[in-house]
Amino acid sequence: MRRGKIVLKKIDDSTSRQVTFSKRRKGFLKKAREISILCDAEVGVIVFSCTGKLYDFASSRQS
Repeated sequence: MRRGKIVLKKIDDSTSRQVTFSKRRKGFLKKAREISILCDAEVGVIVFSCTGKLYDFASSRQS
């Protein structure tokens, strides 16, 4: 079973946009953490919300 293509466009409703951002941000930072652990890679992520708030993740190598 195939998934249909999703058209990416800006979400007009600001409340829905903020909820979507919050959910996707958590998932994105989780994936960054996972790839740093699984692949022993140094990963850095910086995300700014539409309100200008900063969210970041940085991995470090454990010797």
